[in-house]
Amino acid sequence: MILIRSFCYQAFMYITIVLYASLILVTPKRVGPWMARAWARLNLRALGWICGLRYRIQGLEHLPEGAAIVLAKHQSTWETIALRAILPLEQTWVLKRELMRIPFFGWALKRFQPIAIDRSAGRRAVAQLLREGLALLKAGRWVVVFPEGTRVAAGTRQPYAIGGALLAERSGRPVVPVAHNAGEFWGRRSLRKRPGTIDLVIGPLMETQGRKAAEINTAVEQWIEDTVAALPRPGSGQLGLGVRQG
Repeated sequence: MILIRSFCYQAFMYITIVLYASLILVTPKRVGPWMARAWARLNLRALGWICGLRYRIQGLEHLPEGAAIVLAKHQSTWETIALRAILPLEQTWVLKRELMRIPFFGWALKRFQPIAIDRSAGRRAVAQLLREGLALLKAGRWVVVFPEGTRVAAGTRQPYAIGGALLAERSGRPVVPVAHNAGEFWGRRSLRKRPGTIDLVIGPLMETQGRKAAEINTAVEQWIEDTVAALPRPGSGQLGLGVRQG
């Protein structure tokens, strides 16, 4: 039954991607962020309806008024949907260039000025992140970075790349760390979506003025990984931390 429900949701997600991406492509640019948020919120609801997969959020009060840099754990497709729904409308994502080639999805992504990098480019990719990220932050856009660079299985971790922390050092913008346990329910390469409740925690704002990138990166990694380790796991009987439910 879980597999059938998971397949039904996957079909729903693909259909809504084509529909909303088409609308984003033909409507004025200023409408795009509203359409993207509507798509994300619809899909979060659909996960609850179809798969019994819901979520709780703690820490919304930590989101600042001005543009900031989000450094988030990356375990699943779920958080890429959830952050679009939760964060302010004007978002720029750091992502791999290959995503831009996906029909409809990639075409719509271009409307949101992503920082699309070649992950094999090394220092050139970091230079691109800094150049484009600084300009976008100055324009009032939030920059979302997954410092591990790829989805990692629940219970595991990858070294945190320093690009997002370098952007924080150069810009002086605050960092918003985000932890969650989505990979416990929707695996990184899995169709299966287990019913339950995902916990997402938005951490206290980390000021970066006068701090070096290495220090920022270490602090972010420690907070995220410690928080993820403390989150409930399916069947553990632990209580969730959330204050807002979806």
